[in-house]
Parts: sequence; structure tokens; C-alpha cells
Amino acid sequence: MTILVTGATGKVGTQVIEQLVKRGADVRALVRNPASASFPAGVSVAQGDLLDPDSLRGALSGVSTLFLLNAVAPDEFTQALIALNVAREAGVKHVVYLSAIHSDLYVNVPHFAGKYGVERMIEQMGFSATILRPAYFMDNDLTIKDVVLGYGVYPMPVGDKGLAMIDVGDIGEIAALELIRRNQSATPLPLERINLVGPDTLTGADIAAAWSSVLGRPIAYGGGDTAAFEQNLRNFMPGWMAYDMRLMGERFLIDGMIPDAGDVERLTALLGRPLRAYRDFAAAIAA
Repeated sequence: MTILVTGATGKVGTQVIEQLVKRGADVRALVRNPASASFPAGVSVAQGDLLDPDSLRGALSGVSTLFLLNAVAPDEFTQALIALNVAREAGVKHVVYLSAIHSDLYVNVPHFAGKYGVERMIEQMGFSATILRPAYFMDNDLTIKDVVLGYGVYPMPVGDKGLAMIDVGDIGEIAALELIRRNQSATPLPLERINLVGPDTLTGADIAAAWSSVLGRPIAYGGGDTAAFEQNLRNFMPGWMAYDMRLMGERFLIDGMIPDAGDVERLTALLGRPLRAYRDFAAAIAA
């Protein structure tokens, strides 16, 4: 029974495929350009696009379980709805969808609101589904490491509510475990939502302190100026996306990304090991 992975060449998708292959799953990767894709031996490749129903029909032929990941894009919601409709036509029974924590709370943030709409679609379509809701990816901080290392400032507008940052490797492994569990079930399993969080909920000051510890010199927290954050992002991403990220940063300040009771324990039991801590992530970069 084949598992189709979308977003297969991205940070999460590559981790999901690696973990599925380790466990002997029959994996197919959906990619736009097969010539530029590199996957472990045994992974089949389907050329296609989430906005192209015909290519999706081919990619989903013979697929029992779909891993649906949509990158942040202006048409992210449309991509997801097309993929789910074509998947239902193709007879796909199981879906694991990568949403976002508090997608129902961050209602004014475009990519969060879109993901919550996809969650509702999955519920109404009756798939046997797991909705994964990750908090902030600690790996996103690779983009600001030069600011931390070169200027001694942690610039993300995290605020003082706290973010339960999670490692992308942990996300990939949990997703693979859920895909295999769904794929191997002889009967449909009920829909579940799982918050994907790290072991610690960290404020901006906490994160700066972690960097200070691993670098052995003071690192300051840059504070919650989301307007400046947006302007900096405009240097390397479109204006609409920078504004989307600003709105997300504002919700960090208001609401944070807080786990529910039992989330950390549930994930630790699922993985059979501790979740990766942010300090370990920072130490790896510092090294």
C-alpha cells in the first residue's frame, strides 16, 4: 500500500521520506521537477503539481495514504482542496495533514486561517486522518543565525508568552509513524489532532539566554517590534509573505504557542525518546 508524500523536497518532506524508508514503507514522492530531486533508493517519483488535477490523478493512482504538506503560498488553500478532492476520487483512505498549532486561534494570520479551513475540509470529507499541528520550527532560526553570531542579537519577535519550538527531525519522524499507523490499519481510524511541540516553552529572553550559554558571550533579545521584523523580511521574501509573518509574530506576542497538558509526554512516548531541545539545536549551530 503506497504512501504519497507531497512537499517531498522541503525540510519536512525529506525527513518524512527518510523515516518512511527506514521503516520499509512503499513511498512515492510528488515533485515538480524529477531531474532535480534526490531520494533514497526505493522511492518512486511522480511528476506533478498540486494545482494540476491531471498530474495528481496519476500521482495518486494506487495510493492508500496521503501526506499533505502545503508550503506557504497565496494559493495554499486552493492547492490543499484540489489535492483532497482528487485524493477522494482516487480512493485514498488515509490522510496525514501538516497544519499548525493554534490554527483555530490565529484567525487573522493568512496561512494559519487557510490551514484551519483545510482541517475542516478533512473532517467533512470523512478521511481516516491525523492532523499534525506543529509549533514554530526551531530550524527556521537557521535563517537568523548570522544575526545572532555576528551582531549578538536574537531578532525573532517571540515575546514573553513562549513558543514550544519543535525540531524538524522530530516532526518528520512523528509524521512517518502516523502515516504507517494509518496505512497499516485494517479498519478506518478516527480523526485525531496532535500538537507537535518541543520539550520547552521558551520566551524571547529564554532563547537569547540559550544562545548566550552555548556561545559563551551575551546575546540580547531584540524585542517585539513586528513592523521592523516585516521590513527586514521584505529583503528576501515577497511583501505579502512578510506581512503574513508579521501577523504571525503579533500573535506570538499576544497568545504564544503553548502546548496542551500532556502534549510533551504523548510525543515522547510516541517517539520512544526525548524531544530535541532548542539549546541542543543552538549548540549544533555554534559548533
